[in-house]
This record gives sequence, C-alpha cells and structure tokens, in this order.
Amino acid sequence: MDGVPEPHTGWTFLTNHARVLAAIADNHSARIRDIAAHCRLTERAVQKIIADLEEDGYLSHTREGRSNTYQIDPGKVLRHPAEAGLTVASLLSLLVKDEADRATTPGRPHATT
Repeated sequence: MDGVPEPHTGWTFLTNHARVLAAIADNHSARIRDIAAHCRLTERAVQKIIADLEEDGYLSHTREGRSNTYQIDPGKVLRHPAEAGLTVASLLSLLVKDEADRATTPGRPHATT
C-alpha cells in the first residue's frame, strides 16, 4: 500500500503520542498526512492520537479554511506518575533540542527506532 509506513517491531523510547506532539510543536499547521509521514504512522492513527491529546487538554485546534492550526498547552503536566511535575514544555524542549542537534551536527550517526 502506498503511503502506509513500514511496521516497526520491538520497543521504542517514545510513545506515538509524544512523536505526534513533537511533530506538531515543530509545525503548528502541519497536515495529518505530513505528521503521519514524519512519525511513520498511518493517518488514521494520527487522527486518533490528536483526538486523545485534545480530549485530555494537551492540544487544541482552530480551523482555518481547509486546514487546522494546533495549539499545545505547554504547562500541562505529563500523565504518568513517574513524570509527576514535568510539563509538556519540558518534554518538548528535550525533543526539539535533539532535532536541532541532529540537523546541525555533521557526521553524527542517526539513531533508528
């Protein structure tokens, strides 16, 4: 099937919810199709994740014509008790810094998940 990412086997460090949130933080007006490609998920999976994030108040959107602009609540606290007190902003700052480092560090090996 064209456009459907290859399945991944094994475990990863980040959840798909974190990946989608990071992709939206990088581009607040990204299309679901683009988020899905970036995160290697199906469009339907991204739609479900966005609905989850909106339902719990981590994310909201504004409809602008045929597209959405997403707003992230950076002060929202992460859900798991082990991350008690950590905010979405702290998580995204780690992920965004890593993405920036990957883009600017020549010859750095890219990790695969």
